[in-house]
Amino acid sequence: MVTIKDFAKEYEPKKTRIITDLEIVNLSTVPVEEREGRDKDTGKPYKYNVGIVDNEEYRIPDTVMKDIKTILEAKPNLKTVKVIKKGQGMGTTYTVIPLE
Repeated sequence: MVTIKDFAKEYEPKKTRIITDLEIVNLSTVPVEEREGRDKDTGKPYKYNVGIVDNEEYRIPDTVMKDIKTILEAKPNLKTVKVIKKGQGMGTTYTVIPLE
């Protein structure tokens, strides 16, 4: 039997990961799935995308998907990108850098 004390010693809180946590994003091998959440203030449902890497989910903001789409229109054979995050909260911006 595992006690609360034993469990608490090993416990690591869930962390929301984001695509910017990845050094390189492989556009051809990272599967994307749609998830649904609820706004903490209004309770209204909303949808968001996650990329799955090593069984971990990384949220992909819509602006990042839009930028990748634009880059792929100009460079359809692009394989990898790096996503950089600046700011926080409502002031957060993302920059998608094509790598290869």
